[in-house]
Amino acid sequence: MRIALLTYSTKPRGGVVHTLHLAEALAEAGADVTVWSLARDGDPGFFRPVADAVRVELVPFAAIDGESVGQRILRSIDTLRAAFDAAGYDIVHAQDCLSANAAGRCVRTIHHLDEFTTPELAACHERAIVEPYARICVSAAVAAEVRSGWGFEPTVIPNGVDFERFAAAAAAPRQAWRNRLGRYVLAVGGIEPRKGSIDLLEAFAVLVRAEPDLQLVFAGGETLFDYHDYRARFTARADELGITPVILGAVADADLPSLMAAASAVPFFSRKEGFGLAAMEALAAGVPVVARDLPVLREVFDDAVDYVSTPDQLAAALRAALPADPARQARGRAVAARYRWADAARAHLDFYAALTRATV
Repeated sequence: MRIALLTYSTKPRGGVVHTLHLAEALAEAGADVTVWSLARDGDPGFFRPVADAVRVELVPFAAIDGESVGQRILRSIDTLRAAFDAAGYDIVHAQDCLSANAAGRCVRTIHHLDEFTTPELAACHERAIVEPYARICVSAAVAAEVRSGWGFEPTVIPNGVDFERFAAAAAAPRQAWRNRLGRYVLAVGGIEPRKGSIDLLEAFAVLVRAEPDLQLVFAGGETLFDYHDYRARFTARADELGITPVILGAVADADLPSLMAAASAVPFFSRKEGFGLAAMEALAAGVPVVARDLPVLREVFDDAVDYVSTPDQLAAALRAALPADPARQARGRAVAARYRWADAARAHLDFYAALTRATV
């Protein structure tokens, strides 16, 4: 089976991580897989090496000074659409709203639903739900949102997690990160509204009064979108609270497992999620996770994490999670071990086969 997977970026965002792992697992299962992506700012490749069995087609996408978010969205779609050729593929599978708008007739994975104020992005989001001929969600909670909002019945295929890689990091030397950062809690992802970053500042301001040697560290966060105003509010609030978070930016993929494993805890206080891959990686590494109480996270993480609703609750739960607890670590690893990319690939291949039979 010849499969094209389309994504909007080469940067380490959750949907891009999903795309690459899925592509490699599909290729390992015998499929002929090509990943298409925009390559921003002269990127020569993805943020990490991709298995040789997967072909990669990168479409140059240079920055333009003064371009608005809406203009960048439209140009992204037009650029990828002009370059992508669906001929020769049995399945075209878009992983986000930009690539779904560019791909033409396609399958779409809806990782999570957003509410956008930029008109072009709101229209892109709507078209990418309505126009694909088949839909996948990575959790039943998001599938239920799609069903409620649009009447579609997506197929649920959960993410995998690179369990062995993150579990191995827990047994490897982690002192380099601790020497650099001290004792820290780690937030993985951008400083942006969906991630609840300002709420996390509020929680940390309470936590650090009881744990004064603790650092708040942010890793990752590359995005095509503009969260400048939110970042400005984040910085202003950090100053008001007297907090100086460590913002690492994008971390090399090879370094991420050890950074994760050296953390004392991972707060996962997102307002919207489709699955929670970064938190699942933390559990694989034996690191305690405290999450916002969202239906999707209860579905995915079961009893392996603590659930909270307010910054004060987050601060208290993080403090309680700091002492190492072997029973908690075992629960977390058991949950993370359930999710395998090989299983996700088999489910996708079954789904694709059913689609191709239906169109014969």
